[in-house]
Amino acid sequence: MSAASDGKQAPLDGRKAPLDGRKALVTGAGSGIGAAVARRLVADGAAVYVVDIDPEKLTPLAAESDLVTPLTCDLSDLDAVDELPSDVDVLVNNAGRQHVSRLEDFDPDTFSQILRIMLEAPFRLIRRTLPHMYARGWGRVINISSAHGLRASPYKSAYVSAKHGLEGLSKVTALEGAEHGVTSNCINPAYVRTPLVEAQIADQARTHGISESEVVEKIMLTPVAVKRLIEPAETAELAAVLWGPASPSITGGSLTQDGGWSAR
Repeated sequence: MSAASDGKQAPLDGRKAPLDGRKALVTGAGSGIGAAVARRLVADGAAVYVVDIDPEKLTPLAAESDLVTPLTCDLSDLDAVDELPSDVDVLVNNAGRQHVSRLEDFDPDTFSQILRIMLEAPFRLIRRTLPHMYARGWGRVINISSAHGLRASPYKSAYVSAKHGLEGLSKVTALEGAEHGVTSNCINPAYVRTPLVEAQIADQARTHGISESEVVEKIMLTPVAVKRLIEPAETAELAAVLWGPASPSITGGSLTQDGGWSAR
């Protein structure tokens, strides 16, 4: 991130950055998609609250720009979620957790925790930030869903349930927010090169009894036409469309970035 002396990245042509004067909040911002989206928001002039359970992961982002404010929060603690800032114009619900297990062996407490992190916390954050967006007549809710928000896979009951729920929450937000200048959309990537996916490779290998390289080739890339993992910066660029000049009428949607997975 190239920053000017005041911490803002100046547009090369001298025009005002599209998010100057706006505030954003990104969950799961310590790595992967969240970190890439936070950097992209700063590049467009936003002041960004970056939220993660691990404060050390936020240190590099905070060092890159004085537009970044790091906040530590365990999103499975819903009381803590309710203490996060509400003066937000762009909300990016990105944080997630994966657990791979057969249904009959799936730990109920883990199932509940995943739904708190990936569905209840986004609800709490949307509920808290909408009044600010409504008062300003402008807001963008961007929910990082997944191809698993549109499709299912075995052994991922909590993750798939949470993502399907997030899709519905996003659509309701879009319908209620439309008259107030607020849009809400999901982004649906296939497998992105993130720490969550890297951990999942090991889980899948253990569950299926195959090697980690076979997990990537035979499980992760089998349903996609484009045989590669997605880079986090690609998802961040798609997110930028949803707060940029083309965004006012893009709402209630699920923007696939799944290499053709959902075309099958």
